[in-house]
Amino acid sequence: MKPFTAEVVGTMLLVLLGDGAVAGCLLSRSKAEKSGWIVIVTGWAMGLAVAVYAVGRISGAHLNPAVTLGLAVIGKFPANRVPQYILAQFIGAFLGATLVWLAYLPHWADTESKALKLAVFSTGPAIRRLPLNLVTEIIGTFVLVFGILAISANTEASQSGLTPLLVGLLLWAIGLSLGAPTGYAINPARDLGPRIAHAVLPIASKGGSDWGYSWVPVVGPLIGGIAGALAFAGLFGA
Repeated sequence: MKPFTAEVVGTMLLVLLGDGAVAGCLLSRSKAEKSGWIVIVTGWAMGLAVAVYAVGRISGAHLNPAVTLGLAVIGKFPANRVPQYILAQFIGAFLGATLVWLAYLPHWADTESKALKLAVFSTGPAIRRLPLNLVTEIIGTFVLVFGILAISANTEASQSGLTPLLVGLLLWAIGLSLGAPTGYAINPARDLGPRIAHAVLPIASKGGSDWGYSWVPVVGPLIGGIAGALAFAGLFGA
């Protein structure tokens, strides 16, 4: 159960710190209110680095079904362990989102916008064109998984302990460069787990959870993650 627990804890930390940064920027009367995209992107990047440092030695710190499936497709992860890892990631994402709700509990009632409340938990497109939003998520996750494999192949980074930080910087770069069109879910658990939390938690004056869009940040990352892994393996070997 250690890898399962590690994936729960790691994904929980990722979402707690990532969605926590979003909450700080979006919710009314937060001291970080309106501090902007750079703060959000940095929160997610450092959250990922912390999570990988925390559990990487135990589970490999996939923290993302797209990473798990991508590794399984190229033979770098046992296929029979994929369901266990994905379940753990969704549980962790739900728990992380719940902790964000608790941490910002006084601020929900003071925030009038239902859209901003949902945006704390899950992603949404700047321009809603679902096929194009899907393409954006595919590209972002392709870069994520391709980049993770490239960083992991660098033995010097692994030996020096820099791999988790470099993975965080990779996420930071993706957020800055490719994140603005859709909010860069690039992780089905990171989006759907908190979206479910938004739907079930007693958030003051919340709106709907936008289930019509919810498939995009699930399907897109899965396609992109598998494609990124296959591309790296095809070019450089698994």
